[in-house]
Amino acid sequence: MANATTNLTGPPGQPDIAYTPDWDKYQARVQRRRASEDLAQTLPDGFPAKLDSTLAWDGADVAERYDYAYHLTDPDLTEIHEALTYFRSLSKPLGEVNQQSFPLRDLHATLRSISRDVHDGYGFKVIRGVPIHKYSREENIIIYAGLAAHVASIRGRQDHQFNGKPADVVLAHIKDLSREFDAQSIGSPAYTTEKQVFHTDSGDIIALFALSSAEEGGESYLSSSWTVYNELAATRPDLIRILAEPWDVDEFGKTGPPGFTRRPLLYHQPSNGSDPERLLIQYARRAFVGYWGLPRSANIPAITEAQAEALDALHYTAEKHAVALEFRPGDIQFVNNLSIFHARGSFRDSAHKQRHLVRLWLRDSELAWKIPEALQSRWDRVYEGVTAENQVFPLEPSIRSASSGKPAQPILQPRAAVAAPA
Repeated sequence: MANATTNLTGPPGQPDIAYTPDWDKYQARVQRRRASEDLAQTLPDGFPAKLDSTLAWDGADVAERYDYAYHLTDPDLTEIHEALTYFRSLSKPLGEVNQQSFPLRDLHATLRSISRDVHDGYGFKVIRGVPIHKYSREENIIIYAGLAAHVASIRGRQDHQFNGKPADVVLAHIKDLSREFDAQSIGSPAYTTEKQVFHTDSGDIIALFALSSAEEGGESYLSSSWTVYNELAATRPDLIRILAEPWDVDEFGKTGPPGFTRRPLLYHQPSNGSDPERLLIQYARRAFVGYWGLPRSANIPAITEAQAEALDALHYTAEKHAVALEFRPGDIQFVNNLSIFHARGSFRDSAHKQRHLVRLWLRDSELAWKIPEALQSRWDRVYEGVTAENQVFPLEPSIRSASSGKPAQPILQPRAAVAAPA
């Protein structure tokens, strides 16, 4: 089994901050900065004092205001089974799963309503009741991709290679692989049993499908980044300024030299014609502090003490306002990645119960938010040039190349994969 060790490498001057937030260190940093710095008391020009929207919710009462779960009905399940049967009759690869090849005549309207909830309502929805034990792994993934195609029709690239060859890998597995891979091959908590702190992924919508649950733990947490913004704007406008300034984001080999990009984490879009005022945030803590086999690169500028405090402030404020979702096998969770942080509790697997999710990164051509110019290259890496014929849906878990500290050396080789023909 892989064992994580404290990795002391990184750029000179990096603050004392790790992937897992430390409350005492956070509070000490707050006090030091308040005592030694003249902290800004105003927000960046044009940024609102408060965002009033259903997207700004609090986990303490969101369930009272919003029914976030849609339970599939018997007619829904019949329609899904018929769509699966129809798609299988076409003998097409999974990259061809779309609204036409996986037709849902009546359920389609419900799924489009879910898309509107995700984009402009509360930002998340859970579909419950996919009878996963009735179907094979491949059939469950076809159903998942089929339902998702009606919520957001564009699938994003999560890896650019499969089995060492170029490919558009559009499905990722979220599962503990620390028993199969060396710790230095693991650069993301997605492949461990450890807690995942609040963060965002890439792309517009994150879809997660629960194939199985852990023996203990592994809770799913969501938190409105708009609510986090409102609290920090009222109490710490200096941190809003820090978040809206360019940061050196470690790309861990996903781009060419110099190996990092400079961009803000926080973006404000004023209302413009039919587009309402919006706030977008895009960040993952590990890009600034590293994780296991992927420490922050030594040739990238260290983050500042102010940035370290801002990272902790994001996490702890999100934690304060989060909602915990019971993620049951057969659930599909759709989350607006631009307005919601997500996290996961640590968990314990057993021989018979092992937490296993599969993930899609989605975009809806009708309802998609406009993407800031500074994020466009990141979005292009996810969505540009992805074609149906090149899409790959691995059936078994492996570590994405973007989350691998070095070429992964599995103890157990993956058993099978579904891929578009070459």
